[in-house]
Amino acid sequence: MEVKSRAPGKIILSGEHAVVHGSTAVASSIDLYTYVSLRFSAPSSSDNEELLKLVLKDTALEFSWPISRIKEAFPESVALLASTPTSCSVECSKSIAALVEHLNIPEAKIGLASGVSAFLWLYSSIQGFKPATVVINSELPLGSGLGSSAAFCVALAAALLAVTDSVSVDVSQQGWHSFGEKELDLVNKWAFEGEKIIHGKPSGIDNTVSAYGNIISFKSGKLTQMKSNVSLKMLITNTKVGRNTKALVAGVSERMLRHPDAMAFVFSAVDSISKELTTALQSPIPDSLPALSVTQIEEKVEELMEMNQGLLQSMGVSHTTIETVLRTTLKYKLASKLTGAGGGGCVLTLLPTLLSSNVVDKVIAELESNGFQCFIAGIGGNGVEISFEHSS
Repeated sequence: MEVKSRAPGKIILSGEHAVVHGSTAVASSIDLYTYVSLRFSAPSSSDNEELLKLVLKDTALEFSWPISRIKEAFPESVALLASTPTSCSVECSKSIAALVEHLNIPEAKIGLASGVSAFLWLYSSIQGFKPATVVINSELPLGSGLGSSAAFCVALAAALLAVTDSVSVDVSQQGWHSFGEKELDLVNKWAFEGEKIIHGKPSGIDNTVSAYGNIISFKSGKLTQMKSNVSLKMLITNTKVGRNTKALVAGVSERMLRHPDAMAFVFSAVDSISKELTTALQSPIPDSLPALSVTQIEEKVEELMEMNQGLLQSMGVSHTTIETVLRTTLKYKLASKLTGAGGGGCVLTLLPTLLSSNVVDKVIAELESNGFQCFIAGIGGNGVEISFEHSS
């Protein structure tokens, strides 16, 4: 049997940076996914060494470890943790570092090492020392602020937990299906442990959005889940410019120290925008005039996005590539804003329901001519899902 899982990426619709200073932020899942396939190997009756294999299809890399080495690296107790999400200890971190070090990951791909480390911890903790092949592929660009590492951790935790006694799932079901609330909570907690290995001190927002899907508003550490009543589509433009999130966050804090009164008004305005946005997304759609109502909501969201972008510019987190995207989309009367840390990364552009596909094609062609990468994604969809494929 092969277990498959998929977990969505995320975007910040409003409130990035301001959330650090007490404002409300709003995040949403997007229907771009990271996929995990898990297949256990049959017990070896020959002298062939049993292996744990990790295949990263997008980077054409494959890693493997003899199960005997995995057993040496971890204490037996690690393999009994499936129902109890546990942080990787300093001792286990050293053992994982040794397992990763011998892989000789190419210098250009060295950023993958933390993801491989998270894989080893999650696999050994949830599945123990079983030989298997795990294949990862993703529609999410790495390091662009779309939650690729969280989607990886969530999809991995889901696939690993789906074949344990810690969760209750019907393996005979066809197609993609969701976990129950209790199971989702366990998946999310394990994914957060993986995120901690990759990022050190993650907020937990990315993995929560990926696990549960839909839309989440968050303020001062409190997360509120909600469902949108309108299906919005976004054009996501990846500027391919890497950004230093810590430096950008520090820059906003320094500006706050220099201009406390003005920045307090900026953060307060962002808070109001986030609250208005959640109200708009949850607006009931009347049966009598659904198209008109959706258009009105889209127009409101466009205005809120434009205002939020102006405030982000006043925080000093825009970038020349972001401004290029804004100018390009504005030519077609479309509203855009950066998403995430800024300083590069990705830009969101709302694609109204009544916008012709011809205009969308023109916008994408112009953006791609600048060397940018474009995706179209729906927002606020399902969180992590699993499916089971039985050999015939």
